[in-house]
Amino acid sequence: MISLLPRGKTLVLHIGIVLVLLALNFILPEYHRGVFSRVLVLAVFAMGYNIAFGYTGLLSLGHAMFFAAGLYGAGLTIYHLDWGVWPAFATGLAAGLALALLVGALALRTTGVAFMIVTLMFAQVFYLTTLYFTTYTRGEEGLVLRQQARVLAFPGGALDLSDPSTRYLVALTLFTLVLGAVLFLVRAPFGRSLVAIKENEERMRMLGYDVFANKLLSVALSGLVCAASGAAYAVLFGYVGSGFAAIQYSILPLLWVLLGGAATTLGPLIGTLLMFYVIDLASSHTTAHLLVVGLVLIGLILYFPKGIVGTIRERWAPWLP
Repeated sequence: MISLLPRGKTLVLHIGIVLVLLALNFILPEYHRGVFSRVLVLAVFAMGYNIAFGYTGLLSLGHAMFFAAGLYGAGLTIYHLDWGVWPAFATGLAAGLALALLVGALALRTTGVAFMIVTLMFAQVFYLTTLYFTTYTRGEEGLVLRQQARVLAFPGGALDLSDPSTRYLVALTLFTLVLGAVLFLVRAPFGRSLVAIKENEERMRMLGYDVFANKLLSVALSGLVCAASGAAYAVLFGYVGSGFAAIQYSILPLLWVLLGGAATTLGPLIGTLLMFYVIDLASSHTTAHLLVVGLVLIGLILYFPKGIVGTIRERWAPWLP
């Protein structure tokens, strides 16, 4: 019988990664600690996308709306209603989950390219809605959350989320929780049924599985994790804008997952970190940084066709989850 909890090399590797990330908080200079904070939050976004795309095989171009639902759910309640961080974060999660269930229930009636187009259309509607209600959202200009409103209160104390070290540790906590949940998911019967649906949907249907319900739950979980990333981004970095609902924020998690390795637990983190630093370094040396990014992507695809972690797992370490 397979244990639902990771053991052996898998457990050591993931605990080691988290400990290294924790140590970086005390080693990295201010600038790179800020970059890593963003990478950790956006890696959660990529892990949410990986649940739908990597494990279930649902190629979506609409996940920016789930990220933005969490972002606006948390940001608007803080900005307009003066809510605290906890209820604002919970509102972001609820908004992302409700939207994922609604969009999933409609979009999953299609498959393949049609699913991709339908999710893209839903995301565009969400993006245009944020622009239409500019009185509340301020459109592309966005909203800046007051520093005094970004305080995480708990019994016996409070954390100022605008402090760089606190922000990093909160981002790492969220990343660790989601990483642990994904590790559990891929070993659980539900996670294995998602992979089986990705491999052969018709066979799973013949075996008696409710394929639609499993896929809808996958989209809901994916949307919930993406919304958690968006809500965390709002409270940690204090900015909410329509740009996060635009099409590029649906394409970026796809690139991060493909580069790191689809259907791997650590691939989203590796892909997000790599893309962030390639763009950052290239743009600091040339205005043609997209050309450099493109060449790097081509090289990675040639030598790591299944993503960095996916290719390592295939060639040298089959035990990697």
